Amino acid sequence: MNHRLTLFATAALAAVAAFPAVAQTVGVNAAVVNDVRMKTEANPAVHRAAVKERVALGNDIATGPASRLQVLLLDRTNFTVGANARLKVDRFVYDPSRSASSVGLSVTRGAFRFMSGKPLHANPGQSQINTPVASIGIRGTIVELAVGADALAVISHQPGLPRFTADAETATLVFLRGPGSAAQGGEQQGAIDVTAGGTTGSISGSGQAFFIPGPGQAPLGPFLLSAEASDALANLLGRRGRSNGRFESPLIENPLIDQFFEAGERGPAGQVP
Repeated sequence: MNHRLTLFATAALAAVAAFPAVAQTVGVNAAVVNDVRMKTEANPAVHRAAVKERVALGNDIATGPASRLQVLLLDRTNFTVGANARLKVDRFVYDPSRSASSVGLSVTRGAFRFMSGKPLHANPGQSQINTPVASIGIRGTIVELAVGADALAVISHQPGLPRFTADAETATLVFLRGPGSAAQGGEQQGAIDVTAGGTTGSISGSGQAFFIPGPGQAPLGPFLLSAEASDALANLLGRRGRSNGRFESPLIENPLIDQFFEAGERGPAGQVP
């Protein structure tokens, strides 16, 4: 199957900066692969997503088979969505003057990777990802998760779990990829809190995971995610091969991105310049 990959580059930055800000804008589409559908403030009907298109609060985002999306938020947080996924941004608060932000997202199906920007670290515990069966509190980290069929496919590579009865629509796997205890460059060690079935569990560092089989069930774990399961999850998100160590986004150290967002931080809070 031929894949159509469009990357976020100089033209995207220029085009986004050229239009007046939309109050609810939280970021832009940075990369679109194949069939990605969404709603936006400018076009409230479901339509095919495009690179540099604005993402706003409450936008419904859906990916088709063999498709993928990467979104870059105003605080430099970015997330990647795998194939056959459903999600939306529920909440985004960003104060450039304090370099502080918080994010709330809902993921109802598919695989998802979240990489927090530095401003989010200033509000530890204020950001959250929700799935149909779990709530994941984020404290500055790289977290990956899978919901539904993707979660069951990944967990099938994990030995040693106790017996469980899983719901094929809502089962959720949550994996803390990093940063670990050896984080460098001023990074903080990643940490997450996972609440499900009235129980909360916490993990920090990297390599640990929780699995929630279905509604009303407490998290299984934490456990060290096997290399095979880690690879299976990474493959769902478009990264091939052995996945030891943190995933680096090509957007994070892009000087064009730095210039664009430094300009944005001088403007009104929560707006694209």
